[in-house]
Amino acid sequence: MTSTDTTATGSPRAGGAGRLGARTVSRIGFGAMQLPRLRDDRAAALAIVRRAIELGVDHIDTAQFYGDGFANDVIREAVRPEDDVYVVSKVGATPHSGGPHPLRLAQRPEELRASVEDNLKSLGIDRIPLVNLRRASRAPGLIAEGDQVVDLDDQLAVMTALHDEGKIDAIGVSHVGMDELRRALPVGLACVQNAYSLVARDDEEMLRLCVAEGIAWVPYFPLGSAFPGMPKVTDEAAVLAVAESLGRTPAQIGLAWLLHHAPNVLLIPGTADAAHLEANVATGAISLDAAALDALDAVPTRSGEILG
Repeated sequence: MTSTDTTATGSPRAGGAGRLGARTVSRIGFGAMQLPRLRDDRAAALAIVRRAIELGVDHIDTAQFYGDGFANDVIREAVRPEDDVYVVSKVGATPHSGGPHPLRLAQRPEELRASVEDNLKSLGIDRIPLVNLRRASRAPGLIAEGDQVVDLDDQLAVMTALHDEGKIDAIGVSHVGMDELRRALPVGLACVQNAYSLVARDDEEMLRLCVAEGIAWVPYFPLGSAFPGMPKVTDEAAVLAVAESLGRTPAQIGLAWLLHHAPNVLLIPGTADAAHLEANVATGAISLDAAALDALDAVPTRSGEILG
């Protein structure tokens, strides 16, 4: 086993080794969005982050607006320097307690800068390894209106300035279309985070471009839409059949398909449950043969139902 196959703690990398910018990371990371569910049990929140690291995860995805700093604060306490964990955050929104939605958009350049500063403070670091710019120009989710409609070039300019100032190491984009992706390429993107799954593959052309450019593809909604009534990977007959044949859960098969589908895919499934975390990490050991992949690839994409 080579040094790229193990984390700094000596654990085999969850899902094997992948690339995120200039860094080798576990292909299965940990998404911190669910950590605020454990706000009343901080010990449990700390324990699940520590368990992820023990299981070979060295790539954690977070944001200041996850629990209004709670997720970042837990990560700050749970992750030790010797773990050498690659922490990725995102900007483009901010908490909005008491509002009709728990978040409000924060797309203006000065808001992006303030969000980076807030992340630095809550994570207790001087430089964020990677920050994703979360756009708000297409469904699902909040769509920018009024002064929140900001040109991508203006946003990339402040992100580049923050990089040059040493506050962020690498830049990613999230929730983008092909035109936005092409416009962002000159900044040297490390990753793209878009809604993508077995049942939502309209972004296949973008995925292929990212493979060619060496850009990590980090899907959110990896099991289909989180919105009620929308297609879910775990409801597909082909997924259920493969899961039964391999003695795995449908969710594991949906995640495993993503890892098999393209070499630049990195996963960041989130959970607040230790057993669920272990099931997610175990996805990396699932081998899908040609017959299983053919059956799964034949599942029709219904992205329009998800993206609206």
